[in-house]
Formats: sequence, structure tokens, C-alpha cells
Amino acid sequence: MKKVIIVEGKSDKRKIEKIVREPVDILCTNGTIGVSKLDELLEELMDKDVYILVDADKSGDKIRKQFKRELPEAEFLYIDRKYKEVAASPEHHLATLLLQANIEIEAKYLDTRMNGL
Repeated sequence: MKKVIIVEGKSDKRKIEKIVREPVDILCTNGTIGVSKLDELLEELMDKDVYILVDADKSGDKIRKQFKRELPEAEFLYIDRKYKEVAASPEHHLATLLLQANIEIEAKYLDTRMNGL
């Protein structure tokens, strides 16, 4: 089944793209989503494995709540709150989250020494 990762912005998308090794669609909400945009998105997500990976903030919580209501079968991935944003999270943290969700990742991102830490 095709996998889709939903993120908030383009910087989140770029960061995830370089970590993920398998073909996945990465869609940006560009902030919170209106009803018509959400309806369009839901149609596109039918019959796909959907992962929600948004920031650990008010806007991310709002998006998560919308998707929990409209797409309860989606898998919700949570970054550590100390990083606040997906784009600000270290690659190894994101790689571990994605791997736990059975998404193939570039193994080099699991090594913290490769991430400038």
C-alpha cells in the first residue's frame, strides 16, 4: 500500500525527504487546513497508509485533532516536545520515529555522530 506522510511546511517536507528511503508521498498542509482543502485531501488519501508528522505546538495540535476526527486510521507520529518543530528536530530523532512506523529510512541518519551532535 502507498504511504503518505503529512507535514506542515516545505522545510519539514525537505527534511523528511532526505531521511526516507522508500517511495512515499509527502504532503504539506501549509498550516491549518480549511474544510474544503481537508475534503480534497481525504479523497486523495483513500486506500493509503497515512502518517501525520506535525510540529509539537498549538497549530500542530489543531491539525492532529482535525485528522483524528476525519481520518482516525492515520498513524500519528510525535516529535519530542523539546524540539517544537519537525524542521528543527535532529535527523536521528526523525529517523527513529519513521523507522518505528515501519518506514524505510537512510540508515546513516540513525547515527547521532552523522548529525553534527
